[in-house]
Amino acid sequence: MTEFGISMDGRAPVTDIPAQAKAAEEGGASTLWIACHLYLRDPITMAALALGATSRIKIALMAMSPYSVHPVFIAMAAATLDEMYPGRVILCLGAGAPADLKAAGLEATKPLVTIDETVKVCRALLDGEMPDFQGQVFHVAGRRLANGGRPNSAHKVPIVIAASRSRMLKLAGRGSDGVLISAATSPPFVKACLDEAASSNPGFRKVGIVYTKLGATEKEGIDPIRRPIGFVLRGAHHAENIRLSGARLDQAALAAAYAAENWAEVDRLVSDDVARRHAACGTPDQVRAKLEEYRAIGLDEVVIGGMDDAPSIAAALAAVRR
Repeated sequence: MTEFGISMDGRAPVTDIPAQAKAAEEGGASTLWIACHLYLRDPITMAALALGATSRIKIALMAMSPYSVHPVFIAMAAATLDEMYPGRVILCLGAGAPADLKAAGLEATKPLVTIDETVKVCRALLDGEMPDFQGQVFHVAGRRLANGGRPNSAHKVPIVIAASRSRMLKLAGRGSDGVLISAATSPPFVKACLDEAASSNPGFRKVGIVYTKLGATEKEGIDPIRRPIGFVLRGAHHAENIRLSGARLDQAALAAAYAAENWAEVDRLVSDDVARRHAACGTPDQVRAKLEEYRAIGLDEVVIGGMDDAPSIAAALAAVRR
């Protein structure tokens, strides 16, 4: 049975996080996927607040990038949260959005090697090992986490890879506990990604984020979702996603409009057709039908994104459960 999760992208005030987490748990969500976007709110703080406000729901740090945070610190954060809230923490790793890294003076060099090494370092540290890891990018040796691999622990912190390109998807399939497909991805692209990330691991989890917005009319659902979709689709690495969706979108113009904060142009470029193909938006019936389209592809968890307040989270979960 497909589960539903909720993603938080760090745009809402941090004081709203406990209420949003409670709404997600009470609405039956399985996981809170808390995004790590540079220049937005800190995901580790958000995760701690969400865990403290709830009793069952899991949280995922999504997607921690080794280009902005060293793998040792990433493992420390996951282990510390798991120490306080055992069995409720998931670690998601990814390179990060190229435009955001560039804005911080960072460059995602050797992404496949870097993520592969990060998974190995984090796994060893979270398992309580003292690694002697000498990789191409990272060198970690002679120390173990103070709280890694506790003797009485009956679980491991799952490690999921956020991926959208062929070789990274294949790495997720052979070297991690699951794959996360980005928001604003069209159903045909999600299917292509899942085919690439095929895994022999019986516990391998297939997760996809779907931007979702409910309205009394389709227009009320589409209009608020244009800018979040544009934020994702402006990236050149989403060209194949757009091609497979069949949408017509000038990515270069979209990137320029976003950089200039020309919101009218962003709204124009992200047309109704683009929104329909890359999100679940509109009336409750339209949203349910679109989310069913994603579920039928084979996702184990459909993560509802684009909700930025507790009432919206509660309404979205109520609609999909109806």
